[in-house]
Amino acid sequence: MKIKSAEFVKSSQSWKECPESKIQEYAFIGRSNVGKSSLINALTSRKYLAKTSGTPGKTQLINHFIINESWFLTDLPGYGYAKVSKSSRKVFQKLITDYILNRQQLTNLFILIDSRHDPLQIDIDFITFVGESQIPFSIIYTKYDKVKPKGFEDTLKKHEAKLYEVFSDLPPIFVTSAETKHGCDEILDYIEQINAN
Repeated sequence: MKIKSAEFVKSSQSWKECPESKIQEYAFIGRSNVGKSSLINALTSRKYLAKTSGTPGKTQLINHFIINESWFLTDLPGYGYAKVSKSSRKVFQKLITDYILNRQQLTNLFILIDSRHDPLQIDIDFITFVGESQIPFSIIYTKYDKVKPKGFEDTLKKHEAKLYEVFSDLPPIFVTSAETKHGCDEILDYIEQINAN
């Protein structure tokens, strides 16, 4: 898929405020500082579409972007550590959970994991929640350019072993780098295939 247009539509404080359009929607989420905004910018070839920051927890609303005037890319707040108060964290958590469980247009949830780290319980817990909620999802490993191939293979095996403790089958898995755009075409092709069905 070639991205011809990518436009910001709106930011929402709850799933009820999200665009009413019935078009298919692909949401991106991950632990704070996983490189989500950078990956969204790489996917769309737009340097500043999603706001990037060195401060974890920058995304605090549900942000909708219309892609090729045919589907939504949704940027969700990160889960886990962020430099915000405990009360704010609870608000984010409810915002995320309500969106995932109630947004009927949600076609696939891309869950981002930092490929530099061994399995973190917060990621496993979140993936388990999504799976148990029967939400279609895929896993994206980010920052592949920051690891050695052999090291990543070992990390991937550890993640898969953890996931097989919960799931009998694993979801689609993508390996990406926002710096080199490694894996971006595969994600866009995957979205294109779903849209065609």
